[in-house]
Amino acid sequence: MKISRGRMCLESENKDAGVAGRKQFCHWPCKCPHQKPHCPPGVSLVRDGCGCCKICAKQPGEICNEADLCDPHKGLYCDYSVDRPRYETGVCACKSVGCEFNQVHYHNGQVFQPNPLFSCLCVSGAIGCTPLFIPKLADSHCSGAKGGKKSDQSNCGLEPLLQQLSTSYKTMPAYRNLPLIWKKKCLVQATKWTPCSRTCGMGISNRVTNENSNCEMRKEKRLCYIQPCDSNILKTIKIPKGKTCQPTFQLSKAEKFVFSGCSSTQSYKPTFCGICLDKRCCIPNKSKMITIQFDCPNEGSFKWKMLWITSCVCQRNCREPGDIFSELKIL
Repeated sequence: MKISRGRMCLESENKDAGVAGRKQFCHWPCKCPHQKPHCPPGVSLVRDGCGCCKICAKQPGEICNEADLCDPHKGLYCDYSVDRPRYETGVCACKSVGCEFNQVHYHNGQVFQPNPLFSCLCVSGAIGCTPLFIPKLADSHCSGAKGGKKSDQSNCGLEPLLQQLSTSYKTMPAYRNLPLIWKKKCLVQATKWTPCSRTCGMGISNRVTNENSNCEMRKEKRLCYIQPCDSNILKTIKIPKGKTCQPTFQLSKAEKFVFSGCSSTQSYKPTFCGICLDKRCCIPNKSKMITIQFDCPNEGSFKWKMLWITSCVCQRNCREPGDIFSELKIL
């Protein structure tokens, strides 16, 4: 027992010594440079962990500490696990996040089947899906029973859907012939933007493109704002006499955008998609991309690309936000 206690005391002393020798990165009173730092595009300007000076937030793989914070707008955190027992410096890492599909949350790494034809996997907030079969159109045993034998009704019931899948699966956005452009020795490719994640309020759409300095395929996100969520505003939309739809509308005055608790530096008067008296829905038809700068209280600023609607079209083919299988439906 004496030896055990001696070891415990020694270990405790070593831990205390490690903590006592930890470097202090914050010093008061604050001493900040006269000019704010100019951060590269996509890097947030935030207040340091000491609550003193504006700094460029650290990015994935960069060294961080109690003063040099990781970029909060990209979901980064400072991983101190490699610096035990001092926990003095760490490395910026991405939080392991799950996925949400059709209002159901899935854990990172979880395999699920939201559709009878596909198996999907959640990986750090992104969802990837693969077909569960390879359809065969030739020599179909459902075209007619030979020798008086009845074909398998369960398989034959899926035959029309399988035939449609064999053709429409290749025409889904991720498999279409991409618009090819040469740019700085890079053959630029990009999928179509996904529909906005929300039918009202501020949402997000994404695509995959290699239009970057390394010519690597990466997931790109942008903000989208199709309609306000205030039902009172929608009631004020006037539909022309003899018509059943008003494709677009605008608010009476310009307002600031709000995203993640931060407000845009400028006021905007965007064009929204309108409403119909029948079952049709109005979606963006023509648009362009703009850049919005947001300021956060006591946390600095950041920029986001945003869909800027110029015209909308009303149609009967309405889809739920995030429904990646909608193009397989028989219209």
